[in-house]
Amino acid sequence: MPLIPEEPQIHESVPGPRATSAAGRTAPTPRPVPGPGPRPAPPRGAPAASVRPGKPGPAAPSRGPVAAPPVQRTSSPQPPADKTGTAAGAQLQLIPAPAAGAVDAADEAVDLLLDSGRAPGDILVLTTGEAHPWAAHELSFGEASYWAQHDATDDVFYADAAAERATGRPVVVVAVNGGSDEVTGRALPAAMARAGVLLIVCGDPQRITAVLGAHA
Repeated sequence: MPLIPEEPQIHESVPGPRATSAAGRTAPTPRPVPGPGPRPAPPRGAPAASVRPGKPGPAAPSRGPVAAPPVQRTSSPQPPADKTGTAAGAQLQLIPAPAAGAVDAADEAVDLLLDSGRAPGDILVLTTGEAHPWAAHELSFGEASYWAQHDATDDVFYADAAAERATGRPVVVVAVNGGSDEVTGRALPAAMARAGVLLIVCGDPQRITAVLGAHA
C-alpha cells in the first residue's frame, strides 16, 4: 500500500486517557546509559515508570505533573496524520528517516506521544536492525528481568521486531534501522497486527513502500 511521508503530528491522532502535560517539566526525561556499572533506574521493586527508557543521556529530574496538552512544537502548519487503516483497524503513520536516524525518529515520536497524554505503558517500540540502546542495556541484566518489565506494562518497552514474546499495545512504533528486506517485510505486518490504535513507522519511505508491496 502506498504511504505518504509526513511530519509527525502524533498528538492529534492518539485518542485515549490524558496523563498530564509537560507544564511542570524543566528538563528532559532521564534515560539509562548502556554499558557496565549500576543500572540508572529505580531499585528493583520500585515502579518502573519513575524513569522512562530512551536514548542514553545525562540524568535529569523526572517528568513533572501535567495539566494541559502542550502547544504545537512548530509554528508551521502540519499536514493531517495519515489515517490509512491496518487490518487490525489501527491508523498508520509514516515518519521519513534514513536507516541511521530511524531510532532517533522513533524516540522523538515516543516523546510526542507522551506529551500528548498517551500513557507510557501503551507504547511498544520495535527495531528491525540493531537493538535500541535501552533494550541492549536492559538485556545485559538478563532476559528474565527484561521480559518482566514487558509483562508489567507500566512503561514504554523496546524490543526486536522479530521478538515473538512482545505482545500488542495500543501504539506500536517501528524503527526501520536496518535488516534485510525479508526481515522488514515480516516485521511490518507483524507490527500492524500488534498495534491496537496507531502504528508509526520510521524509515525510508521508498524502501518501506517497496517492501510492503512485495509482501502484500
